[in-house]
Amino acid sequence: MRPRTVITRVPRGARIRAPANRSHPPPAYGVGRRKRIALRHRDREAVDAVVQEIRDAGGRALGVMADVSRHAEVAALVQAAAAEFGSVDIAVSNVGLRRMQPFLEISPADWDAVLATNLTPAFYLARNAIPHMQKRKWGRIILISGFDGFWGQVAQRAHNITCKAGLHGLAKALAREFGADGITANTVAPGAIDTLRDWSQYKHQPREQLEKEIPLGRFGHVNEVAAACSFLAGDGGGFTSGQVIHVNGGHYMY
Repeated sequence: MRPRTVITRVPRGARIRAPANRSHPPPAYGVGRRKRIALRHRDREAVDAVVQEIRDAGGRALGVMADVSRHAEVAALVQAAAAEFGSVDIAVSNVGLRRMQPFLEISPADWDAVLATNLTPAFYLARNAIPHMQKRKWGRIILISGFDGFWGQVAQRAHNITCKAGLHGLAKALAREFGADGITANTVAPGAIDTLRDWSQYKHQPREQLEKEIPLGRFGHVNEVAAACSFLAGDGGGFTSGQVIHVNGGHYMY
């Protein structure tokens, strides 16, 4: 199998260890030796650290700073990856702005800001990556959503929930339109994952309470989300398209 080029974002908390005495997958985010990775994040230090980790694991990586709410910067990111590695094969949209506001207090500007961060970048990424995939008749689009987009979860997050649901709608549309080009599109919906976060936005959900609600009795680890992405990105996921994989410890079932 020839090497594949992946574009993704450094997940927040990617360098955090799993809690003691809790098993989790090995590091490197499921990146194999035949993967070439283009990373973006707003924190240069975080990008450089993960780039080095991938290189230490035997992979190739490129770090790019980009504001994904701006189409031109996303286009430049994709072009940088294509120029560095010769192709773009796998695109993972993993961005999010968590904001809690009562619906009647959400201004049009608030609404636009959340959609510009949580939903529109996935369109920008797919729009620029798919032409590269069409040339090779092979591609993977993976959109990181969240389980709140499927069951509402909590009140006062209408803009965020709308985006999470919209991401899977986009994945289904892409799966339908570009399947003939050998391109799959899927959604990964994490539940409560042990990452860096602003807990002031989660006053309604104390961590201890959340853990009690999860059948597995713990938060997930970032590498468990990455494992789902690795499946979809690999040959084993070649006949999976337009679907959603929930990584939530059984917190949400359907």
